[in-house]
Amino acid sequence: MHSGSPTSGVGRVIAGRYLLLNRLGSGGMGHVWLAHDQRLACEVALKEIVFRGPGPVGDELEARVARARAEARHAAGLRGHPHVVTVHDVLEHEGLPWIVMEYVSGAVDLRDLVQQRGPLAPAECARIGLAVLDALTAGHDRGVMHRDVKPANILLAPDRTGAPYGRILLTDYGISVQPDGGETRYTLASVLVGTSGYLAPERATGGPPTPAADLFSLGCTLYFGVEGRGPFERESNLAEVTAVVMEEPRPAVRAGALGPVVQALLAKDPARRPSAPEAEAALTRIVTPQADSYARTQTDLGSQPPWAGMAPAPAPPPPGPGPGPASNGFGPVVVAPGPAHRRRELPRVLRAVLAASLGLVLALGGVWYAMANRGETADGGRTSPYGSAVGLAEPLKDGECVTADWPGSARFQGTPRLTPDPTCQAKAPDGQVMAFVSAASAGEARKLGPERCEQRTQEIRERLADVRSLAVVPSDAGFDTAGRRTACLVLGAHGPVFGPLGDHRKVGSAFTDTANMQRRDCLQARSNRDARLVSCAGPHDEQVLGFTRLGKDVTLTEARTESDAACAKDVPPSDYGFDPSVYTSGSWTSQGAWKSGTHFVVCTARKQNGGTMEGDES
Repeated sequence: MHSGSPTSGVGRVIAGRYLLLNRLGSGGMGHVWLAHDQRLACEVALKEIVFRGPGPVGDELEARVARARAEARHAAGLRGHPHVVTVHDVLEHEGLPWIVMEYVSGAVDLRDLVQQRGPLAPAECARIGLAVLDALTAGHDRGVMHRDVKPANILLAPDRTGAPYGRILLTDYGISVQPDGGETRYTLASVLVGTSGYLAPERATGGPPTPAADLFSLGCTLYFGVEGRGPFERESNLAEVTAVVMEEPRPAVRAGALGPVVQALLAKDPARRPSAPEAEAALTRIVTPQADSYARTQTDLGSQPPWAGMAPAPAPPPPGPGPGPASNGFGPVVVAPGPAHRRRELPRVLRAVLAASLGLVLALGGVWYAMANRGETADGGRTSPYGSAVGLAEPLKDGECVTADWPGSARFQGTPRLTPDPTCQAKAPDGQVMAFVSAASAGEARKLGPERCEQRTQEIRERLADVRSLAVVPSDAGFDTAGRRTACLVLGAHGPVFGPLGDHRKVGSAFTDTANMQRRDCLQARSNRDARLVSCAGPHDEQVLGFTRLGKDVTLTEARTESDAACAKDVPPSDYGFDPSVYTSGSWTSQGAWKSGTHFVVCTARKQNGGTMEGDES
């Protein structure tokens, strides 16, 4: 484990008004900056437009700036919508356009969230889809098309109650300036079409932007959220555009009840896609299954906990090929209607399919249901609490660490054989028992255990970089032996957690890896390779703010010099209330994140002068 060296950023003043504090990120439109509006004394987000190749000059530049300003006026008409990032202005500075937008503190975009936490549960995707659809419909009602709906343009942030990811916002609304950056967009007659892999086929072949085209892009986005990759993801941008036009999307394997909705939205023929009200009704039935009807409102869906209104989760069926439900370890797969189904038949088909698929388990990182084998015994003939596949002769205990031996090479595929590690030190543990949920019967445990474990472990999972929930459900024969309880584990999503988690960690203990560092931890840094957990009420050297992820081509040695800069860009201390004139970004890296291939970096705040932070500062 290694700590990076401190870094600090410098800014400049744009248009004599906006002081750039730090860069929030880069994307298709260029660079996004956190800036201080010196006139109004508030923070805003500034998008710096970067043109591909030689920059436009003269009439071309003037036309592009004018077009951007016109689009901003359209987007400004949606100011005050709860699911739209407000565009305040478009200005010109040193010959290039800049877009002034609302700054959303603590936000993460859907693309980064899925890359960091894994695919979302179908119901959570449906909740996000409802909010985005609400924003799109508001624009369509005004004649404004978004044109570039994709995961990177959907922000999730804490809502007014503090619920993580509760607030859902659509950004980059209608900005049609040709951009530069890592995501190739395609233009026709100088008009922005969209991002490869997410643009509708009729747009790729030169058609105009329409509400149906935005809904196709929404379908691609929901597919990405629940599957972890785009439906037309290919090796090149050109191949993606070709796939959008010529090929069917990859079959969804994790979409569950969301599958029919996504498949309908991805119809090549825009006339066969559901209308916005039809899509809204279908998504609502997934988020709130008991509702028979739904009147569109502009409410903050994130003000409720993600599992609010969800029916109990059914046990997933065993895997099986061919038509009908199948399981991939994350939830049932429901086969969607084929091409012969017309759009007018969609609501009836969805009602039938969704009625059989209600109550899916909600999980940002995904939940794995350890379906115990009924009536089986552990080695030696004694009834196993959780079935012979899990292999435990004694019930799990609170705080007990475990190692997990998966039947294949992929984690969270199949039933793992668990080995307890009470000390959490004998071997690098894969996870730890964090809670239990009781049930009146084995059937109730199978039905309710996974969802309740998801609720009980949500807080700790959201404070860690790369973990998932695992519900170990008692077998029928072992129900009493298991204490009539489901064990709720938190496991590393891609590798071990290397030690105890949450409140099971002892103050003063040394971290052997960054995997069990969590948000708001306070650290004593004895050296660049020795970090200790200490109380935030007393003196400490650093505080953990969050995490970022370096590229796959970055080596661990390179990460130790690049991680501070990455944290300063992605998790700046100023976003967490730390004075940028006093505090700077710090970082910690470890071998575990490189062995697992995740390349996660722990981002911290520390004093620029190397001094000690006190309790009242954190």
